[in-house]
Amino acid sequence: AVLETGVVRLRPIMMTTASTILGMLPIALGLGAGSELRQPMAVAIIGGLITSTLLSLIVVPVLYTLLEDLWLKVFKRS
Repeated sequence: AVLETGVVRLRPIMMTTASTILGMLPIALGLGAGSELRQPMAVAIIGGLITSTLLSLIVVPVLYTLLEDLWLKVFKRS
């Protein structure tokens, strides 16, 4: 079920992340007037988006699968 959900959610998550990152790219590159104040915010947002995407697509499903296996082993013994 975890793998099926990952495949179903991959495209919407990647499209949303990519569009937001591409929208923030001009600000992160420092283009335009007054960009020196907005540039650090854009870089932080892009970093957060990349991190949260990796967490939601890779780390959380892997941890869920590992914990589910552990849960089954612990309660199967009892």
